[in-house]
Amino acid sequence: MFSRRHPYLFFFLISLALFTGLVLGAMALAGWMGSRSGDFSGEAVGVVEIEGAIADSRDILEHIRQFREDEDIKAIVVRIDSPGGAVGPSQEIYREIRKTVDTKKVVASMGAVAASGGYYIACAADGIVANPGTITGSIGVIMGYTNFRQLLDKIGMVPVVIKSGPYKDTGSPTREMREDERELLQSITSGIHEQFVTAIAEGRRMDRAQVAQVADGRIFTGEDAKARGLVDRLGNFEDALAWAGQLGGIDGSVVPVYAREEKLSLLRYLMSSSLSDLISKVVHPGIYAEYRYLPQGR
Repeated sequence: MFSRRHPYLFFFLISLALFTGLVLGAMALAGWMGSRSGDFSGEAVGVVEIEGAIADSRDILEHIRQFREDEDIKAIVVRIDSPGGAVGPSQEIYREIRKTVDTKKVVASMGAVAASGGYYIACAADGIVANPGTITGSIGVIMGYTNFRQLLDKIGMVPVVIKSGPYKDTGSPTREMREDERELLQSITSGIHEQFVTAIAEGRRMDRAQVAQVADGRIFTGEDAKARGLVDRLGNFEDALAWAGQLGGIDGSVVPVYAREEKLSLLRYLMSSSLSDLISKVVHPGIYAEYRYLPQGR
C-alpha cells in the first residue's frame, strides 16, 4: 500500500489535506460572518457589539467610524456585554464615541455585564439603557501580579536580573516589592482613576463629586444604577434600538445593521496578537492597569 511504501509522504499529504480543509472552512465561516450586515435600503441604526474583556480597540473604532460616516445610518447602538479590560483600549473607544455624538446619536445598551471599562465606554454615549439585573458600575482601576518569591526559595531557584534602572523590573514576580515602587504604582493607579471619574462626569453630565461618591469599585444592578443617575432607562436591546431610532429621527420600525467583519476575520483572530499577549504575560508578567470588574471567587 502507498501508506506503507511512503509513510512520510502519506503523512504529509494527509496533513496538507486537513490544513486545507481547515483554511477553507475558516474562510467560509469568515465570509458568512462578514455578511451579517447584509444589504439594506433606507434609514437604519448601526449596531456595534463589544463582548468579553476589552483588550484591542481597532475593530470597534473602525466600526464606529464607518457608521458615523454612513449617511444611511441615522444613529448607533453600542451593545456592551463586558466586565471591562485594559485602560488604553477602553479610553480609545470612549474617545471615538465622544467624537461621534457630535454628529450622530449614540445609545449604549447593557447586557449581562457592563462594568468597569464596559461602563467607561457606555458613559460616552448620549444615553444608557440597562436591564434591571445588569451588573454595572465597578468604577475603579486595578493593578495586580503574582509573586513567586517564596516558591522559588523552596525549590532553590535564584533569579538573576540585569537592568538599566531601579524601576525597570517593577512588578517582578521573583522579589518583594520595594516601598518606593508601591508608592509609584499607587500614584499611577490613582491618576488613572481620576481620569475615569472625569470621563464619567463629562459623559454623563454629572457633578464630579457625585461621581466620586460611587467610584469606589462597588458594583450596582441596572436598577440601582438608574437611581444613582448612572443609567438613563431600564430596558432590553430592542428598547435601546427603538430609542436610538427616535433620536435619529427614524419614523416607523427600526432596521438594525450590524458592523461588517473583514474577510478572513476568523483566521486573523486565530493568528492575532492575543497569543503574543499571552506569551508576553507569561514570559514577563509585570504589572498592568485595568478597568475590570473582578467578582469574588475569580
